[in-house]
Amino acid sequence: MNRKEIKNFTLKELEEEIKNLSKQPYRAGQVFSWLYQKGASDFSQLTDIPQELREKLNDSYFISRLELAERLEAKDKTQKFLFKLADGNFIETVLIPSGQRKTICLSTQVGCKYRCSFCASGLNGFKRNLAPAEMTGQILYLLHTDKQNLTNFVFMGMGEPLDNFENLSRTILIMNSPEGLGIAARRITVSTGGVIPGIERLRNLGLQVNLSLSLHAVNDSLRNKLMPINKKYPLRKLIRVCQNYVESTGRMVTLEYVLIQDVNDSLGDAAKLAEIARRLRAKVNLIPYSPVCGLDFKTPQKKGIDGFQKELERNKARVTLRRSKGEDIRAACGQLAGRAKQE
Repeated sequence: MNRKEIKNFTLKELEEEIKNLSKQPYRAGQVFSWLYQKGASDFSQLTDIPQELREKLNDSYFISRLELAERLEAKDKTQKFLFKLADGNFIETVLIPSGQRKTICLSTQVGCKYRCSFCASGLNGFKRNLAPAEMTGQILYLLHTDKQNLTNFVFMGMGEPLDNFENLSRTILIMNSPEGLGIAARRITVSTGGVIPGIERLRNLGLQVNLSLSLHAVNDSLRNKLMPINKKYPLRKLIRVCQNYVESTGRMVTLEYVLIQDVNDSLGDAAKLAEIARRLRAKVNLIPYSPVCGLDFKTPQKKGIDGFQKELERNKARVTLRRSKGEDIRAACGQLAGRAKQE
């Protein structure tokens, strides 16, 4: 009989699974605690669960762990973890320290099908979605194997999170569950290039998860070139659905804007970006472009970055200049995994 990965189930789903084993559903909470809070890797470790149930669990399920293929640390203390999956594919996880905060940047797919023209994740094409166990596995490795004290969790790594909504939503429920990882929804951020149906489904999940919109252009003409997803979900509709998200959840939207020299860095772009930010009551994360091998885009000079930021502020936009982290270890999404797969 084929065994199933037990960490792919939400708590409610696991209660049903255990009920089908003719056991009390409350045992699911105990199993969750062992898997997520204590980092159990074998059913024999579940010492407060009857031996008979442990044997049944072992017969029907398995507990997977991610295999660390490479680990790099930058001068600024950013760390990148390259994980090899069971099928031989690779994903990346980035740990970003900032003062008392330790943010983990999580991947949701192997590759990406949306092929933003400035991004490394889509260069080798889309392979597949990650399962919940592979998403939580990134967190579990840093928590229990690497002993990191994580404070913030962003789905902003390889892939488009809302293109993998079913597995993403189950992962968020596992993270948020008190019996699971016990992470407050407000410490979780989902980044999207603009998958409108996914934003609507995330809103209907009923949790106060933060939404981050990868904007990168303020008109459809340029955004169509930089982000082909815009052809399906244009700016006018995208901004409207983001307004609905803010009104329904009470959470603030963040606009991610990668600043690319001579592409989207004019003062006119800044003024329009500020207008969108005011409309959404959003803050702007301004990110100077991080060069990707094989792509011709350039990082603006400091004078241009400062001028763009000042124009945003002059137009009453809240803005944070987010310097790229881990440039010396290729921390931009997909660069390390792409190289590993080629090798």
